[in-house]
Amino acid sequence: MSITRQELELLMQEVEQEDPIDFADLPFDEHALRGIVASHLCEMADAMESFSEEDRRLTLLAVSAKLVLENLVLHVQLLRRHGLPLNEQTEALLSRLRSGDAPG
Repeated sequence: MSITRQELELLMQEVEQEDPIDFADLPFDEHALRGIVASHLCEMADAMESFSEEDRRLTLLAVSAKLVLENLVLHVQLLRRHGLPLNEQTEALLSRLRSGDAPG
């Protein structure tokens, strides 16, 4: 792969400056968690070396989409569990789903 685990970790931290992750009171070190994720993604990318460029892009897009969906679901579940209101973007998205305006 053309990026090392350490380089990916740095990129992750740069992205997090714009959209910080709330590690809350997890009993794990955030740097260790970031390292585990970076290692896993580098391993995935290495395993796709034999894929065509198009298949690699599609696979990474599918993995990213699944993770964003999972994050949305967990976020909404946490807000509901704590009786907190949804932010405007999440509420707008869910309103679209309720009204049938969502793509699909």
